[in-house]
Amino acid sequence: MRDPHGRGGGAVGGRVVFGNKDLMRCRFAVSPLWETFAAVHTLFEPHRQGFHLPWVRAARLPEGVDPAPFRLLLPRPGYVPDFLTPPPLGPLASIEEELERLRATPPAQVGAELRACLLDPRRGLPASATAPLLADAAATRDAMADLLAACWEHLVRPHWPRLRALLDADIADRSRTLAEHGLERLLPALDGRLSWERGTLRVDSAAAPGELRLDGRGLLLMPSAFVWPELIVVGDEPWQPTLIYPARGVGDLWSPPPGRPPEAVAAVLGRTRARLLAALSRPETTTGLAARLGLSPAGVSGHLTALRDAGLLDSWRSGRRVFYARSALGTALTGEDPDRP
Repeated sequence: MRDPHGRGGGAVGGRVVFGNKDLMRCRFAVSPLWETFAAVHTLFEPHRQGFHLPWVRAARLPEGVDPAPFRLLLPRPGYVPDFLTPPPLGPLASIEEELERLRATPPAQVGAELRACLLDPRRGLPASATAPLLADAAATRDAMADLLAACWEHLVRPHWPRLRALLDADIADRSRTLAEHGLERLLPALDGRLSWERGTLRVDSAAAPGELRLDGRGLLLMPSAFVWPELIVVGDEPWQPTLIYPARGVGDLWSPPPGRPPEAVAAVLGRTRARLLAALSRPETTTGLAARLGLSPAGVSGHLTALRDAGLLDSWRSGRRVFYARSALGTALTGEDPDRP
């Protein structure tokens, strides 16, 4: 894969060309494995994303789990092996399913990607650094899978309800845009570096210009909490063409729960319902909201139903999940500016 700093192999910058079939084969997905690998990247370069510093300060790996091998696989510039994060086959694969797919990657594919990454002449890596990873592609693949599993367990899984709620909310919001306005409106709204013109998605990045023709494969759209400030397009065979973009609202991901609601609102609604109303400035599920505020999902569900029935919240279903967000009346009651970004 490439990023705007020059990572990758295959056409990424420039143009992604859609055919008629591709317009019907775009889909969203969430990848726990991608978030894990990107989270490790953030540990290595915390200066890229200041809003993740609360997570960085708390992140700990146990003795014997050393993510250092990933440093060799995250060059700048250069190619980052795609076998580490295979695009998910469904809207939300479990981490176990994704790790199983990683371990099933053919050794020949793994070896080719490792060579593209490690033997790039711009990097000038010594044989002593590259030989252990290149000697046995299958063994390297399995070792990287084990390391990602450990990073997931200790760095990401404890925070997954909060991360998942953010990503689900982004997809729910984008899906509404897609349903109401189509790809022409959706894709440029994902990121300011994207624009749409007559069946072609233009990617304005520092990566070398190129052209990726989807040829009926469609485009997988994947929000990420850890990708910002980058925008990544995966285009190499045999992987599903994928656009990984920064999830909306990530700047507030580690913010503390909303403070005390206005006394007048709390007096009318009750303090818990007032807190929930104040917290719903962006769409969220019952589970995500409960995790963020430290409340029980059952209790939150009852309060959200009451607020919705009173006209203070809107709700809608996306797949198996129900999202809630403040209605215009609810926003007016909180006293917030409805046009605040």
